[in-house]
Amino acid sequence: MPRIRSVATAVPAHRVDQDLAREFARRQFGGKIAGIERLLPLFDHAGVSTRYFVAPPEWFESAHDLADRSALYAAAATELSAQAARQAIGRAGITTTDVDYVIYVNTTGLATPSIDARLINALGLRRDVYRTPIWGLGCAGGAAGLSHAYRHALGHPRARILLVATELCGLTFLADDASKSNLVATALFADGAAAAVVCGDAVEGGGLAILDTSSRFYPDSLGVMGWTVLRDGLQVVFARRIPDIVRDNAAAEAAEFLGGHALSVADIDAFLLHPGGTRVLEAYQTAWNLEPAQLEWSRGVLRDYGNMSSTTVLFVIERYLQARGSGGGGYGLISALGPGFCSESLLVAL
Repeated sequence: MPRIRSVATAVPAHRVDQDLAREFARRQFGGKIAGIERLLPLFDHAGVSTRYFVAPPEWFESAHDLADRSALYAAAATELSAQAARQAIGRAGITTTDVDYVIYVNTTGLATPSIDARLINALGLRRDVYRTPIWGLGCAGGAAGLSHAYRHALGHPRARILLVATELCGLTFLADDASKSNLVATALFADGAAAAVVCGDAVEGGGLAILDTSSRFYPDSLGVMGWTVLRDGLQVVFARRIPDIVRDNAAAEAAEFLGGHALSVADIDAFLLHPGGTRVLEAYQTAWNLEPAQLEWSRGVLRDYGNMSSTTVLFVIERYLQARGSGGGGYGLISALGPGFCSESLLVAL
């Protein structure tokens, strides 16, 4: 089976603790959102302590057009992506010239040439490297990127695939947007980059073996999550019913996916879920009848880094690998939700 050989992450320099973010929201939304004081406790209940951003706090206090955001995205995303990629390549025990294929995932910035092309120059990858940029999968993008790498590796067993996901969610903040969705995003969103090396069967080495993947689309749910593209940037769309969708569907979907391998949720030793928020994690806990400690990897990443969209699930996998490594036996379930509305999952052998 193809294997996730390594995962590495990178965060930008500007650290923002949640109490500072709450005070920013009080200033920014006061007088714009009725009953702002009643809503501010969501910062306390978001499960986030610290986040990181490519722009300093004062950047968010003024308006920026799409051109400004895109220029900052291209420069910062290239730098962060290269940091994470170099670490992942080194941890995998390969060199940059060993990389055969680059997959770049994001939803929070626009750049053409895309960041994968810039990475080829920054990392000194081979001139004949294949590349695929994937845009628009939102929080599901990291898991979907792993799934794409897995499927490529099945057909190319000697391939060494570099997956990079970099999201600068902070750059999507709209200072003039007084919506509650923007307030929620202000309590959750953050910036970060992650990279993973996935290798085919013929490449020697360890890692998490990918046994199978699952993709599930929910019809007539386009308004659940995504962006509205405005002149000044991307306006976040969140539906309140996301946790309800998890509670209503997660159990049956897991039973179908895992049942194909004669497994059930009770057989999963590590739940490596994208932490979209505390209510989403609580919904998974209810749907799968889990103990709180079984979601420790996801909750820890949410606490320390916030929601970095597609990148976040790779932070969760890295945290697991740093603590437990691979080759210990048992099964893991990687899963994330994103615009569409959809879910992306992978079954891995630990």
